[in-house]
Amino acid sequence: MTLTLATAGRVLSQLRGDHRTVALIMLLPCLLIGLIAWMFHDQPQVVDQFGPMLVGLFPLIVMFLVTSVATLRERQSGTLERLMTTPIRKGDFVAGYGLAFATLALVQAFVVVGFALLVGMDVAGPLWLVVVVALLDAILGCTLGLAASALARSEFQAVQMMPAIIFPQLITCGLLMPRDQMPEVLEWLSRIFPLTYAIEAMTSLAAGDEWADVRGAVGVIVLFIVGAVVLGIATLRRRTA
Repeated sequence: MTLTLATAGRVLSQLRGDHRTVALIMLLPCLLIGLIAWMFHDQPQVVDQFGPMLVGLFPLIVMFLVTSVATLRERQSGTLERLMTTPIRKGDFVAGYGLAFATLALVQAFVVVGFALLVGMDVAGPLWLVVVVALLDAILGCTLGLAASALARSEFQAVQMMPAIIFPQLITCGLLMPRDQMPEVLEWLSRIFPLTYAIEAMTSLAAGDEWADVRGAVGVIVLFIVGAVVLGIATLRRRTA
């Protein structure tokens, strides 16, 4: 636990000096939501319908990108190889990174949800649950980024992993078309993607559902987070080949 906390502290210290990354994490989702609210300022029902989905979507994408690139840099710079000569284990490294970015994700969740409400998004369900789901979506992005970084050998490849992993989920998650109206094969495919459950939970909360109605989707998101962490630990390499 001590090594995990030390790793998390080191990562947060590095990020504190990286103002561009912090701005990307905190401001980009707000900028995108703000642009959409501006585009449909005379159609508030559009913001109410799609705002909660975007609150769950944008943090996941941003945290995926930042985490995958940051983890890859640790290998390319030799930092991870040097760390592995100390008592630190792969689990400590992954858990430390996850804890550091989860801390950022918590702040991001409050900022993004607060901004979305400010620009006109209306949520009928419990607001605290919206924040929790937004936080879990951001953490899911972190853990998927950790797992995906193991497959990349350069920062360019890490960026390429995002459309390969995220875009199929975007198409089938219900954002573009209700899932029950999709071809049956795509509807079944959507069930194995975590983003589907993130969008489902946010949509349900926007409609006024309570914890009992979204706990299944939230549970699936948590399972995907745990699975991505396990995969990240199993596939973590000291250096790029």
